[in-house]
Amino acid sequence: MYFDFVVKIPKIKGKIFERTIKGVVYINYEYERVYKPEKKYNIPKRTTIGKRAEDDSRMMFPNTNYLKFFPEEELPGFAERTDRSSCLRIGAFLIIRKIICEYGLDGMISRIIGRDAGLFLDLAAYSITCENNAGQYYPDYAFGHPLFTDGMKVYSDAKVSDFLSTMSVNKSISFLNEWNASRDHRERIYISYDSTNKSCQAGDIGIAEYGHSKDGQDKPVFNYSIAYDTGNREPLFYEEYPGSIVDVSQLQYMLEKAKGYGYKKVGFILDRGYFSKENIHYMDRCGYDFVIMARGMKQFVSELILENKGSFEESRSSSIREYKANGITVKRKLFPADEEDRYFHIYYSSQKHASEREAVEAKIDQMARYLKKQEGVAHPPLDGFDRYFDLIYYHQGQEDEKFMFGKEKTDVIDHEISLCGYFVIITSKKMTAREALALYKSRDGSEKLFRGDKSYLGNKSLRVQSDESAGAKIFIEFVALIIRNRIYTNLRDEMRELDQKMNFMTVPAALKELEKIEMIRQLDGRYRLDHAVTKTQKTILKAFGIDAAYVKDRAGKISEELSGLL
Repeated sequence: MYFDFVVKIPKIKGKIFERTIKGVVYINYEYERVYKPEKKYNIPKRTTIGKRAEDDSRMMFPNTNYLKFFPEEELPGFAERTDRSSCLRIGAFLIIRKIICEYGLDGMISRIIGRDAGLFLDLAAYSITCENNAGQYYPDYAFGHPLFTDGMKVYSDAKVSDFLSTMSVNKSISFLNEWNASRDHRERIYISYDSTNKSCQAGDIGIAEYGHSKDGQDKPVFNYSIAYDTGNREPLFYEEYPGSIVDVSQLQYMLEKAKGYGYKKVGFILDRGYFSKENIHYMDRCGYDFVIMARGMKQFVSELILENKGSFEESRSSSIREYKANGITVKRKLFPADEEDRYFHIYYSSQKHASEREAVEAKIDQMARYLKKQEGVAHPPLDGFDRYFDLIYYHQGQEDEKFMFGKEKTDVIDHEISLCGYFVIITSKKMTAREALALYKSRDGSEKLFRGDKSYLGNKSLRVQSDESAGAKIFIEFVALIIRNRIYTNLRDEMRELDQKMNFMTVPAALKELEKIEMIRQLDGRYRLDHAVTKTQKTILKAFGIDAAYVKDRAGKISEELSGLL
């Protein structure tokens, strides 16, 4: 369909082409190039955006594709419609909306936030879709997407800033109470608990302190932790606390919060950073089971591995094929004064052995090269080298002392290499090595949650000026995590059901593909779907119980809601 008005033909070097068919000159626009590895060259993708006017070669009659690829251009009769793009991307919004409704998040947020509940959900959707949390760019997202606000009202970045700065901490507390109250407390679950830290780029944030930054940078950070139900694959609650507090110190406070939320029949899956005698005994007193990775190269772990080395690594009965490892379980006390035995699950992975041995060898080689350069130097910095080398000095202890050379301690290095490929998981409850490893590996869900939070929600740093805004952003971020985590699990389950690997079934790729489902505003002021849902989009939507008829129906409702505004 070509409109009955003319616009200037876009001037984009290398992107605009003319094609004449039966005397009519059509204007084509190259919107993408796709590289074909088998052919080793790019294939251009082009579409017609208009036909040239007969009386003026600089002008053309545009079609709906022009509205799609040049939504910012002003059209005759459309000048007053500056509040919303003429091309709306609705695909990602549809699945986010469906998940929000299935979880009942819309009702919860409405009861807790009040009249700005729609803006709250829009900020969560913006974070997921655009992988950004910067409030000043939210209006750009709102301009080209359906919204949860009443009448799909587009708010300014000033409104977003005011909204964040006035949200009280009581609202996030109310949400966590209601969200956790809706979980099934009768079933036994395992909660994976992990933490990360975030930086604050501006402002005076009370909980931002110089601490143990996980990226090694010297800047104020605050800690952020999440409790994740590994069985139901849902985030349960979060905590934020000062950057100077180490993970091992915070665990007992989290356990009390879990008890306060009503979780009693639970076990906790913890990384080695939470391993301490006090934490183990505290979980015992609370009646919680635990699955925890033993810390590094501790002596009791080394002894345990060496005692059992050679008894299971080549045994088919000890094979855990799904994780490419072998494992056995032994029972003993974790600490000498303990009354009860723990279950130590010892594992060996040949792949892990190869990578860890190479890391040890590379470390020793690097240290040896450094020592070679220090030969003949007086008092070179050699802290830590004496673990792996006998350090020989000329006239040691005298004024003319010089470093001569380092001789490898082969027994120490051999001992470290002998432990490569092994790791130990400790559980309070009796279970097989396979069961313990499967439980620990279920932590992958919470680890992916953190990666998604920092990489795909734009939350590596908080861009705020006050404690209130920081708390509000963390709250919105957690709701966004709940939604994005559901997107991830649905896509993964669908791919497992189809029994084939598809590159477009990752969350970023799926959202990018769904963003191609668009509605175009036409001359009557109504939005209509630009084209049918593609095969790839149908595969993605199927993971969420959505088909083409659902898309068409929701598109109609979006158009109806917007028609009164245009």
